Amino acid sequence: MIPEVSSLQRRDLNHVWHPCSQMKDYEDFPPIVVKNGKGIYLYDENGKQYLDAVSSWWVNLFGHANERISTALTNQSFLLEHVIFANFTHEPAILLAEKLANISPKGLSKVFFADNGSSAIEIALKMSFQYHMQKNKPDKKRFLALTDAYHGETLGALSVGGVSLYNEVFQPLLLDTVRAVGPDCFRCPFNEMPESCSTPCISYVEEKLKLHHEELSAIIIEPLIQAAAGMKMYPLSYLKKLKELCLQYDVHLIADEIAVGFGRTGTMFACEQAGITPDFMCLSKGLTGGYLPLSAVLTTEDVYQAFYDDYESMKAFLHSHSYTGNPLACRVALEVLQIFEEESTLDEIKEKSAYMNEQASHLFKDQPYIGEYRQTGMVGAIELVRNKATKEPFPGEERIGYKIYRLALEKGLLLRPLGSILYFMPPYVITKAEIKAMIDITNEVIQEYFETVQLNQEVFEYEK
Repeated sequence: MIPEVSSLQRRDLNHVWHPCSQMKDYEDFPPIVVKNGKGIYLYDENGKQYLDAVSSWWVNLFGHANERISTALTNQSFLLEHVIFANFTHEPAILLAEKLANISPKGLSKVFFADNGSSAIEIALKMSFQYHMQKNKPDKKRFLALTDAYHGETLGALSVGGVSLYNEVFQPLLLDTVRAVGPDCFRCPFNEMPESCSTPCISYVEEKLKLHHEELSAIIIEPLIQAAAGMKMYPLSYLKKLKELCLQYDVHLIADEIAVGFGRTGTMFACEQAGITPDFMCLSKGLTGGYLPLSAVLTTEDVYQAFYDDYESMKAFLHSHSYTGNPLACRVALEVLQIFEEESTLDEIKEKSAYMNEQASHLFKDQPYIGEYRQTGMVGAIELVRNKATKEPFPGEERIGYKIYRLALEKGLLLRPLGSILYFMPPYVITKAEIKAMIDITNEVIQEYFETVQLNQEVFEYEK
């Protein structure tokens, strides 16, 4: 049955091609028209309220229509909206670069701006490759990435991604990447327990480095959480060992903190917890609190000096975007970082994440179709399984997560599933009462879905 659609929904479907969607799905589930947002809530054209449990694709940190950020954006728009960033600069970019360098792992002193996460990944890959070329190491032209990695959807970023849903169709166009098996703590092949894990899975990376280090420019990794893979979380000791291997084999380490940076894992950056400094750190998403596209690649003085020479040497890094260093985006990012400082955000995250873990772990631990609830910082994930004892996953074609997502929307909760994994990544302004409501509704729709499925199966068997 085709649902009634509003005028705006009909006009949307006439012209708009939505991302990460099979548009045919919209025939019976048209896009929800959002009219406004406030705090952790979104409101559709009919006034229905939705709790944004996924921070609108992981970007919103301090709530929708945040007064401080909106005011900063408005004020900047009357001063300077944009200016070419070659041979010109401006105060918001200067102050932002200084602040990013000050709060990042020690040694990341240079900041290169772009306008989205995929672009940041492309920049880091290109910088690493060109660095080695200019250091007379021309054989270092490949990259090592992990299985189930996700780093964006431009061709270079897809090349180092490992989620077939996104990159399989484009394989003929992609770089020849070396792939190592990544950590999988839920289905650990070594049968390690989380509380005593010695991360033997790092051996998969070490084997590849032994074989390929002379041709490898860099290893790229999502620190602590492989997000699009299903919020796969792993110990910080893995990062420490990885950094040691990079130093041993003369390979750069690229830390993709696009999804996990700015407090998501409990510290400003995930790398902090391992006490490591990558050669490149890619940032985006939460950088502007969900307001404007902006990304940054932070790197070291050593990398910077490899490009610093007379013009005639042709060593400059000739990469640009029309909106590089956009003043509006930089000013908004500055306000975001000031909120972190002035409102003790990291302390609040620690308190709220502990509460979220306590509530979710208690509620989900005995559910028959929940194989695991895992959490790092303010990121929580529910892994749905067909068989809890064997951890057998649901086939992707059953679209379990998608069906539960639709049930949650009916109850005013926005969950964006990753296959059969449901996750929480709410804005930091969420209250404890709202955290409890988010978890309770999720539990309710999971139970509702499986009770309905079980009932339908019983009816089917009876009719047979």
